[in-house]
Amino acid sequence: MKIFQELLSKLSERKPVVLCTVINSSKSVPRKAGAKMLVFEDGSTLDTVGGGELESRVISEAIKAIKQKRKPHQINYSLVNPSIGDPGVCGGEVAIYLEPYMPQNTIYIIGAGHIGKAVSELSQWLGYRVIVWDDRKEVIEGFEGEGIALAGTLLEALSIEPIDEYTRVVVVTRNPSVDSEILPAILASSASYIGLMGSNQRWKVVRDALIDKGVAEGELERIATPIGLNIAAENPEEIAVSILAEVIAGDNAG
Repeated sequence: MKIFQELLSKLSERKPVVLCTVINSSKSVPRKAGAKMLVFEDGSTLDTVGGGELESRVISEAIKAIKQKRKPHQINYSLVNPSIGDPGVCGGEVAIYLEPYMPQNTIYIIGAGHIGKAVSELSQWLGYRVIVWDDRKEVIEGFEGEGIALAGTLLEALSIEPIDEYTRVVVVTRNPSVDSEILPAILASSASYIGLMGSNQRWKVVRDALIDKGVAEGELERIATPIGLNIAAENPEEIAVSILAEVIAGDNAG
């Protein structure tokens, strides 16, 4: 069916979409059980669940589901008496099931060392889409972690795998000069989380360098550093747990 082809197409483009399905109806209604409609992020649609005020309300609920990242849920309408708020006068009742399909959350790991490898493996196990970047080609060629591995400049990597609002960026590079070089591009993105590994002193060096580059102090507040929850982690695997725990805590708080 075209509607499912379009749903898959939008997901491949990392665009959210809501599948709205009439699952039950009684008496006179515009569309019977089985009718489907896709609602896109901008409010445009494919197909129809009945048109008119009913459909307008379904579209509003679908957009709200995208914005609030809501789970699938059912909405019910009576189409009897508009004077009390009903979206029609057909005389029947209809139940519509809304299924939001959101792009898979991505962990974008900046730095393919021991910690980057551990973070990639744990992220894959947790169900994230994993991207790993390092400016050192030989490191990427020998990378044994999980996910899509990219080398070259960060801008080249971003042209292949962009950062969007469904991306959490984990910066675990080898030194502060790399951090200060790549962070402006990351801060210019719509990443939902940016975490930076390092001590307070390292952050001071990076912060000063970023300010010298013209990065506004308000933008620097987007960076969570030192990255990860404080669980006295020592080895790469423990550090990966602390990092992903912080990411998950932020996701669930939203």
